[in-house]
Amino acid sequence: MADIKRIETGNRMSMAVVHNGTVYLAGQVGKPGESVTDQTREVLAQVDRLLAEAGTDKTRILSAQIWLADMADFAEMNAVWDAWVPQGHTPARATGEAKLATPDYKVEVIVVAAL
Repeated sequence: MADIKRIETGNRMSMAVVHNGTVYLAGQVGKPGESVTDQTREVLAQVDRLLAEAGTDKTRILSAQIWLADMADFAEMNAVWDAWVPQGHTPARATGEAKLATPDYKVEVIVVAAL
């Protein structure tokens, strides 16, 4: 039976779970009220930090799900994503529009990565 490592575990969820060579991140959001650009930058910094704590990095991301509160912000979010994601290591990715936990959240990113 493979060990399960939980990172930043709270009452409701863990920010990351590592199992069998795979890292699963919880949905990451930025500070409420900030612009899509600022929230996306903050979210991706959180992804970097959690992946590092798990023992991996963004070159090992397998898939990413991105939820936007408004698809009109797609280009703005992509500008930040494109500057952050390492070329030649781009993951499978999906982007959709959804109501997020509060109206102040504009972007949420969920990542799965290999160790």
